[in-house]
Amino acid sequence: MANILFLVHRLPYPPNKGDKVRSFHLLKHLAAKHRVFLGTFVDDPDDQQYVDTVKGYCADSHFASLNPRSARIRSLNGLLAGEPLTLRYYRDAGLQDWVNRICQTREIDSIVIFCSAMAQYVEHIPRVPKLVDFVDVDSAKWSQYATSHKWPMSWLYRREGRLLLDFERETAASASRSFFVTDAEVALFNRLAPECAVRVDAVCNGVDSDFFAPDDALTSPYAADEVPIVFTGAMDYHPNADAAQWFAREVMPLVTARTAKARFYVVGRSPGPEVLALRGEHVAVTGTVPDVRPYLQHAALVVAPLRIARGIQNKILEAMAMAKAVIASTECAGPIDATPGEELLAASSAESFASQIDALLSKPEQAREIGRQGRAAVVARYSWDAHLSRIDPYLPQTPRSC
Repeated sequence: MANILFLVHRLPYPPNKGDKVRSFHLLKHLAAKHRVFLGTFVDDPDDQQYVDTVKGYCADSHFASLNPRSARIRSLNGLLAGEPLTLRYYRDAGLQDWVNRICQTREIDSIVIFCSAMAQYVEHIPRVPKLVDFVDVDSAKWSQYATSHKWPMSWLYRREGRLLLDFERETAASASRSFFVTDAEVALFNRLAPECAVRVDAVCNGVDSDFFAPDDALTSPYAADEVPIVFTGAMDYHPNADAAQWFAREVMPLVTARTAKARFYVVGRSPGPEVLALRGEHVAVTGTVPDVRPYLQHAALVVAPLRIARGIQNKILEAMAMAKAVIASTECAGPIDATPGEELLAASSAESFASQIDALLSKPEQAREIGRQGRAAVVARYSWDAHLSRIDPYLPQTPRSC
């Protein structure tokens, strides 16, 4: 049993959004065989209630409070310092003091970093092997944002992409191993940082198919006469908010022209004003829900219409595990190991989404069959334990002091 310092940019519980799903299962995986010393941020007051749950997995822990609004303002200091704003956003003196104390008083055998920004806390610590779960190439995400925004935001996003890539390269160069969620993300990073290519691997996302399983006992949240088309995700995340707005405005008018009772459900926490403004006869915005499974269980169809997407979307795996037919944008469907047209459907335009929705609504048995095959696919190919075991060879098998 080794001592592992685990640094995560957001409290890894509850597993109710993409990064927290992955970081929680990584925490569980590490804690099953090692002593974990966790340093993380709590950026949502509602999550404070889960701190004791997370402590149960840890030998020691530090939970730094982070106010997103204050952190955004503070991060602007990075403009003067020539730093990525992301680093200033996640910089906390108390967390740094805790990391220093843990490494001075405990014999840390390995450091596991989730999200590149957390690497800044251990840049000065030599000789301890570091593993970095980048998940996605975040710098590429910022560069992609720049193409869809006007100046000055386009300049700011382009700057963030450039400077964050420099930091990602430095972080990967100093790590024993770096991981991304898909082979495509690995290939992208290897093109951007070829000097790191020999130490970069893919560790795919998984799904808890026992928790996300069909269950007719779940109470329907929908009106009896409506045909719910569901999109799940945290709505304070720009790609999700963008997808919700695009689908409501471009796809739903085509759908309701054929199916008058169809209603688009945007299910997820923290919708901003632009998402809330979508509410109407054919669009519902729920905000935070205690359990997403009833919305998936009783959905006619599930959609994932992201136009800006990196890696594997947990929301798709969860819906497939619930045996729902899923229609995803080609950007989302591509990385998932599923047979096109049989286990997962892909759409590249508003018209393509609408025509496939119309076809499945008119043939519910076909939708059910796609759902059944989709569940079988994720059960067979997306076990968390199987995927996360890929990091085990790079963790110390016997403890060694720092």
